[in-house]
Formats: sequence, structure tokens, C-alpha cells
Amino acid sequence: MASEERWVGVNNVADHLGVAKDSVYKWIETKGFPGHRVGRLFRFKLSEVDVWVKQGGGRDNKHDDVIE
Repeated sequence: MASEERWVGVNNVADHLGVAKDSVYKWIETKGFPGHRVGRLFRFKLSEVDVWVKQGGGRDNKHDDVIE
């Protein structure tokens, strides 16, 4: 039987990405960060977080301008 990925909290996600907890909360509000609310808390699957990062979800739009 394969083990299912466990849910983790904001501290684990912030450590995983090497960012502050405040950044995680800001990304949830503004950038579609893959957090799931369970009561008052957010829970995350690190695999979803990694996909979000690889797809450019954390990109700073101020630096995405293309100069022609």
C-alpha cells in the first residue's frame, strides 16, 4: 500500500521554500498559492506547492516585463 502525502502547515511550507510565513499568506491572497483552509488554519501538499513554483506562480510581475 502506497503512503499518501501528508498535509503540512504554513511553517513547513515556508521552510520548504526558504521564505517567511508572511510571504506564504500574501501569495495565498494575491497569487493563487495552493493552500486549503481547514477551519482557521491553512494546510498544504508540498507536491502542489512545487508545481505552483515550477509553473511560475511565485514570479514577481514587476520583473516580468518584456522589453522590445
